[in-house]
Amino acid sequence: MNKNAIKKFATEARRELISRVSQRALKYGISDKEVGNPNDDSVGGHLLSSTEKKQRAALIAQIKEKGYEQVMEEVAYTWFNRFSALRFMEVNGYLPSHVRVFTDEENNFKPQIISEAIHLELDGLDMEKVYAYKEANDNDELYKYLLITQCNALNSVLPGMFQKIADYTELLFPDNLLREGSVIQQMIELIPEDDWKDAVQIIGWLYQYYNSEKKDDVFAALKKNVKITKENIPAATQLFTPDWIVRYMVENSLGRLWLEGHPDVKEQLLPTEEEQSAYVAGNRDPEDTKWHYYLEEAEQEPEVQAQLAEIRKEYTALTPDQLKVIDPCSGSGHILAYMFDVLMKIYESYGYTTREAVASIVENNLYGLDIDDRAAQLAYFAVMMKARQYDRRFFSRGIQPHVYAIAESNHVDSFALEYFCNGDAKLKKAMDTIISELHDAKEYGSILTVTQQDWSALYDRFAEITEDINMSRETALIELLPLVQVAEALAQKYDAVVTNPPYMGASGMGAKLTDFVKKNYPDSKSDLFAVFIEKCGQMAKRNGYQAMITQHAWMFLSSFEKLRTKLLSVDIVNMAHLGARAFEEIGGEVVQTTSFVFRKSHITDYKGEYCRLIEPTSQQGKEDMFLSGENRYEADQSNFSKIPGSPVAYWASERSLSTYAAPNMDCIAQPRHGLATSDNNRFLKLWHEIDINKGSLTIRCDKSKKWFPMSKGGSFRRWYGNLEWVINYENDGKEIKDFAISIYKCSSRTIQNTQFYFQEGLTWSALTSGGFSVRWQERGALFGSGGYCAFTDENIQKYILALMNSKVTGAFIQFVSPTLNFEVGHIKTIPVVIDKKNHAKVDELVLDNIRISKQDWDSFETSWDFVTHPFITYRSGAGYADIPMNKWQYRIADAYHTWESNATAQFDLLKKNEEELNRIFIDIYGLQDELTPEVEDKDVTVRKADLGRDIRSFISYAVGCMFGRYSLDVDGLVYAGGEWDNSKYASFAADKDNIIPISDDEYFEDDIVGRFVKFVEVVYGKDTLDENLKFIADALGGKGQPKDVIRNYFLNDFYSDHCKIYQKRPIYWLFDSGKKNGFKCLIYMHRYQPDTIARIRTDYVHEQQARYRTAIADLETRIANASTGERVKLNKQLKTLNDQAVEIHEYEEKIHHLADQMISIDLDDGVKVNYAKFQDVLAKIK
Repeated sequence: MNKNAIKKFATEARRELISRVSQRALKYGISDKEVGNPNDDSVGGHLLSSTEKKQRAALIAQIKEKGYEQVMEEVAYTWFNRFSALRFMEVNGYLPSHVRVFTDEENNFKPQIISEAIHLELDGLDMEKVYAYKEANDNDELYKYLLITQCNALNSVLPGMFQKIADYTELLFPDNLLREGSVIQQMIELIPEDDWKDAVQIIGWLYQYYNSEKKDDVFAALKKNVKITKENIPAATQLFTPDWIVRYMVENSLGRLWLEGHPDVKEQLLPTEEEQSAYVAGNRDPEDTKWHYYLEEAEQEPEVQAQLAEIRKEYTALTPDQLKVIDPCSGSGHILAYMFDVLMKIYESYGYTTREAVASIVENNLYGLDIDDRAAQLAYFAVMMKARQYDRRFFSRGIQPHVYAIAESNHVDSFALEYFCNGDAKLKKAMDTIISELHDAKEYGSILTVTQQDWSALYDRFAEITEDINMSRETALIELLPLVQVAEALAQKYDAVVTNPPYMGASGMGAKLTDFVKKNYPDSKSDLFAVFIEKCGQMAKRNGYQAMITQHAWMFLSSFEKLRTKLLSVDIVNMAHLGARAFEEIGGEVVQTTSFVFRKSHITDYKGEYCRLIEPTSQQGKEDMFLSGENRYEADQSNFSKIPGSPVAYWASERSLSTYAAPNMDCIAQPRHGLATSDNNRFLKLWHEIDINKGSLTIRCDKSKKWFPMSKGGSFRRWYGNLEWVINYENDGKEIKDFAISIYKCSSRTIQNTQFYFQEGLTWSALTSGGFSVRWQERGALFGSGGYCAFTDENIQKYILALMNSKVTGAFIQFVSPTLNFEVGHIKTIPVVIDKKNHAKVDELVLDNIRISKQDWDSFETSWDFVTHPFITYRSGAGYADIPMNKWQYRIADAYHTWESNATAQFDLLKKNEEELNRIFIDIYGLQDELTPEVEDKDVTVRKADLGRDIRSFISYAVGCMFGRYSLDVDGLVYAGGEWDNSKYASFAADKDNIIPISDDEYFEDDIVGRFVKFVEVVYGKDTLDENLKFIADALGGKGQPKDVIRNYFLNDFYSDHCKIYQKRPIYWLFDSGKKNGFKCLIYMHRYQPDTIARIRTDYVHEQQARYRTAIADLETRIANASTGERVKLNKQLKTLNDQAVEIHEYEEKIHHLADQMISIDLDDGVKVNYAKFQDVLAKIK
């Protein structure tokens, strides 16, 4: 199936249909700006027919109730559904007329319905109209008439999809469907005909992709704190369930219930070993209907087997027609369609004929609900097509499925209600209850609780009024019958409840939904999927089954602990724990899922079967692992409570569980939350942004300063590092505390655990793209919400750090948080075993690891303890040599290779140390059978040498020396604010005016390439200069002469590299006239003065303009005297210069405006605020 083609069609069709429908509305005087008067007799000179007037009035009423945009969306979607349904039916030969509506027999975009129009037999077809359109040669209007007539004719057999089109949807029927590029043509030409053979797949993907842009819009609005409204819940939460997961859920719930009560039919329904092996190998027969995803029950103790036998006696008594199954969030009907297939096998095994089975399934067994009207249409259609697939005469049998859209009772017609109840007090009481319980039902969907009623009495009354002639009859049938149908579906109990519910966190819920779930589902209120876990359990009969796929958060997070406790009262029969990427449409690690089957029974010591499928990174990989039988576990869910928080850690071994008898981390260390600023932009800065003299960085705990180190998490890194942020905590945090009080009335809500501030500790990232990693934090720092800390006695601090960074802790963390989120509560649960015998050895290894990691961190200029670049340290090729400057004759290649060897040696040593620590702790905890000590290279968090990266960092260091940030004569950071001292730059002078031009030629004395070449000469000597420049150019990967390659790097790539290294908060600012490279120069933010821009303008921009004028005049003279061949080349140069001259002229006007303002900056405001002041003349930060 070509999903890319389906996606292209569906997304473009949505835009096109909304546009076309809106154009039709405009024709009737209705737009997003005004809706017009419903009583108008004419619009824009067009006299309205009585039908048009009625339809227009209904349209205006809907817009007033729902809003213009929502109604246009609904009408477009309705036509999309109808066109999709008609296409499916014509391709599969299901149209009763057997005449194609979109194509001819060869699948060309030549609708057969037009060529066969005069021979067509359709209910309601007015042949006089057909002839009139034919005579007028008006194919567009003929086609519109035929399509609407065809839809109306299908109402008799498929009323749930093809409602009578005498309403405003007919008024808004899209025009010009026969034109080139129309929605119809796109549908035919983009999606191969064969893709229309499988109703479930094509309908499911069309539904998902049609909603995809709307879904993006909803989530973009959610980021701006716009809650998800009831109209947008379907788009925001719709997700097409992979086919194999649907099969797993249905076979292990509905299928299991039948097999356990009727074990004699197992051979008919389950594959043999040979059939399963062939299926696993990929040899799949389309006619094969065996249950390949059925899991046999885990081996049980005799006492458990005896209790199971009693339950199965109830199943044995069931006949197929007594089974009731539901998908309460049916979406496009995928689960319902497969439940239909499984029910067919059940009926066949019981001896029913196909025709009898189909009729009974639709009438007795299958129920579906959805909050979205159009999704319910599709689910209804999927069930009807499934019935038609099995029984070719099904449409003539007059049977309709129990698949409904959730109906709400907010606007019930009181006259229709009075007429329906007809003075019957019992009917009135029942209807009043239903109307009360379904008020605002679209806000809540299937999580509503509805009271049981005498449904027979209600349906008898509907049957009674069907032939009535009362004026309220039609309204009663249209408004009241759907309420009763939905109420019954919600009220009754089911043998199996199977669904993929909506995933929506509490933060996205609207006010009504939030209040409802807090009141009715307090234990699962954090997310809608968890609410549905509770609700589906309530819908199941005693000993019935519940199968779902949800996010796996309920298994682990503390916010779902009460729900987990509640779920201990049901049996987890089996689970397919999917983890990330179970849905091919969702990449990344955010949505992690699990599919499971519960039985509504509680048997002590019952063991469930669990399939751990989190390792494969694709939907197909997970299915393959499931079928292979790998990574299977048997677990007694009563063991889950042995771990704090009772996570569903089914893979925890007996040995691991027994370890929880030891003291946990909370008893040994003190894991703590830190400080939340409530305004990071105001109070937090990257350390390189500030005036270094105002920071307590290299000298710790200087309370007179303003800025202090802040542990804020960061990337996956062990032992030491991620020291990037500083926080304004001047005067003991007065400003930040006052701010917190102004918001929350007290500061302690967000500024927590202050007694631990500035203490030495162990810090980790709350959220990371890698695994759990912990770093030693020196004294003098604070810690925040993204970088939690643990504090312990100094004598066991290193031991605890080693334990936390070991594979043992990695395993224990997985039990409570298999996500990428590591909260304080998770860390507190880790069992701690102190082994005195290995204590000293552990401490020794940890000290070495911290040393290696700190040395690595400080080798790059993003560390505030950076001393000098490794290429300076190792310029002799063997280490620093104290030789007079003028005798240095070193090669940068030798410096790199020495650095490379050293970095590799440190990397290997750290890896060896970590493996030794793993070995020690695996032995201490007795987990030799479960864990191995080996560490993969990707998990060693110091850097090996990388020529491209390291040459770029060397160039960055050179630029720092040009600006005076660094010096060849003084170690470490030399200037980042404060008093300038020119004596610190004897060997290589810092730029005098803090302006370094970047040109495409050597126009200026302090041109950046010239300055860089001089820097290399000073550091490495004259004799090797050309060799060293070539080495640098080769590492940059450019072509041409070394200086040209280096110049191109400065022109095109240096600034983007700088912005990346400095996390989009650059300290060197690029003044840039534009893409033509008319003018570029760098300044150092910390040396900026109010007259800097004026000096850029007068000393550089004006000078460059003069050079362009001279160069242009010179070229024009040369062109006049040049040969034809040479003239072409010179004209090209002239065009470049003219473009640059125009660009710099426009730039000069911009910079003139700013220069006159003499703008000051305050380093305490950081890069974002200060950079924005000059955004019109600075390069965009990317």
